[in-house]
Amino acid sequence: QLQNKILILTICAAGIGGTFQYGYNISIINAPASYIQTFMNTTWLERTGVPLESNVILLLWSFTVSAYPLGGLTGAVVAGPMAIMLGRKMSLLLNNVFVIIAATLSGFSRMAKSFEMIMLSRFFTGVNAGVSMNIQPMYLAESAPKKLRGAVALTSASFTALGLVLGQVVGLRELLGGEESWPFLLASNVVPALIQLTALPWFPESPRYLLIDRGDKESCISALQKLRGTSDLSAELEEMLAEQAAVRGQRAKHPWELFQNRALRWQLVSIVVLSSAMQLCGNDSMYFYAAYVFQEAGIPQDIIPYVVIGTGSCELITSITCNIIIDYAGRRPLLLGGYTFMAGWAIVFMVALSQQTQISWMPYLSMACIFAYILSFGIGPAGVTGVLPTEVFDQMSRPAAYMICGSLLWFNLFLVGTAFPFIVKSLAHFCYIPFLVVCVCTALYVWFFLPETKGKSFLEISEEFRKRNLKAKAHAGFYKGPEEIKTTTL
Repeated sequence: QLQNKILILTICAAGIGGTFQYGYNISIINAPASYIQTFMNTTWLERTGVPLESNVILLLWSFTVSAYPLGGLTGAVVAGPMAIMLGRKMSLLLNNVFVIIAATLSGFSRMAKSFEMIMLSRFFTGVNAGVSMNIQPMYLAESAPKKLRGAVALTSASFTALGLVLGQVVGLRELLGGEESWPFLLASNVVPALIQLTALPWFPESPRYLLIDRGDKESCISALQKLRGTSDLSAELEEMLAEQAAVRGQRAKHPWELFQNRALRWQLVSIVVLSSAMQLCGNDSMYFYAAYVFQEAGIPQDIIPYVVIGTGSCELITSITCNIIIDYAGRRPLLLGGYTFMAGWAIVFMVALSQQTQISWMPYLSMACIFAYILSFGIGPAGVTGVLPTEVFDQMSRPAAYMICGSLLWFNLFLVGTAFPFIVKSLAHFCYIPFLVVCVCTALYVWFFLPETKGKSFLEISEEFRKRNLKAKAHAGFYKGPEEIKTTTL
């Protein structure tokens, strides 16, 4: 049980303006797509007297959509320096400035008759999501007690899923998804930002950041007392002081230094594999297919948006379930189970798609596969991937590790978004073969190489990886004795 409501409120205050925005802003752009394309055409017609060709409208729409992952990549790169210089909490607060700029641009775009403002708005929204996707799990995992660290850090995934569902709901025609109200829909992301700006200042900074990065023991104890209530803090403080001693005299690392450091090889390989797999496993592409499959299953066109909300709800339900069980089940079983089930469902989905027109009940199997695939993703990969960089890296390497993770996540989101239509065109019903390969390879990597981190202190996890890295060094013939060990950061 959580000892203190302050921890729960900290999670909510960080989440509502953090990863919630990532999910929300991914889904609100879908509802007004046709209206924004019409707006682009009429605006251009008013400016030049010539209407846009359909392929040019499509190109402009592609730029609008891809501005989001491009902004996310920028946000992921600036998140590391922000977390080090400003602290975790202040970075999350300052991050809301990007959303306020974005909401202002999109809210006034129709009045200003400028579709370029929408593109710029999506870029700033992306920057906000890129920063929060990196800093929120770091802030929460550093603030949580050891036995609840997985569950607390995993709330980032629950807030993403919640944002996704609320974005789908708010985007319904009856609410803000109509032709007249789409600028308000795009500007509605300012509401969570204002809630966070009001709430988060009342809660403490990450105790680990205060002690290890700032060397401020008094503030660290004060933050711990707020977060833990009256429970005994000596054991936790002792563990933090041991970690502080282990990294004494070091400065925060840059991303390229992690690649150069042999003592961090397995940690780095693990987060690169898992962060890439999270976007390359095809979960987001299931949303792309959802409307088509539901249409084939005979669901009326005007009911489809409501059924699509069901897919987002699936991810929300499983991420909350994962939250409850992660500190009992462990990280490895959830990742392994998630990717294995996804591989299985990908095969069934491709078979069902290929037989869609031949067998009358196949569309319903395809429909079941969409829900099952999203459920499998939500139960493991969706949340656990974001927790691991906090657990497998020390305080000085953590921001740089999140920069690498975040950059991979956004680059791969852009890659899949750009490549998926072409994959569908060339492979037709078998378009999930690349995703199937990714799921199988990731499951094998987790099975053979990823150690369990459940219930271990950051130092214990570091020690486990240190042994593994030294073993790899010895096998490669690079091990040079004690002088080599002195240079390790773990």
